[in-house]
Amino acid sequence: MNGSGPGDAGGELAFKISKLVEERGWNQEDFARISNLNRHTIRQILNGGPKRRLRNATVSQCADALGLTVNELRTLSIDRLLPRMHGRPPADEEALKLLHDRAALPELVNWLERHKERASDLRADEIAELLDAQNPGGVLEKMGVEYFVEFLERRRALVYKVHQLASSEYVTCLETFVNLMFDKVQADKR
Repeated sequence: MNGSGPGDAGGELAFKISKLVEERGWNQEDFARISNLNRHTIRQILNGGPKRRLRNATVSQCADALGLTVNELRTLSIDRLLPRMHGRPPADEEALKLLHDRAALPELVNWLERHKERASDLRADEIAELLDAQNPGGVLEKMGVEYFVEFLERRRALVYKVHQLASSEYVTCLETFVNLMFDKVQADKR
């Protein structure tokens, strides 16, 4: 890492970016193209970090390319960021505790006991949706917990893929497809 490491001013952020780029399997050229940054800037970041603090615009472009927010990239540890590279957000411990505390439907309680790892992959908004769905006569009773959680997981994976496509040269194709599908869904609602 050319002397820069997780402890110095520009080095910590550069270290995280470098590890995340490596996790994606991108080389310098790939990351320069995807982030729309100058190759020299990318080379500095990936080869030990700049001698000074990274500009906010540079950090923003790196975060966008990696599918993260600037705040996440700046504040979360590499251990919490790496799971995101595989479409898995870090566990939200408070939301997970809330899920265990408020799970009242016996089928949901049993599912949580059998699927601890999958439950820890749920995001806070998905946990809120799951808790709302356990009302008497609600979605969980009608669909079943396993089916509903699978739906949440599929939706999360799809949103992740769409985000990646939106950050690529295929954004125009994606936009065309999404507009066609959106128009179809809107027409079906009428």
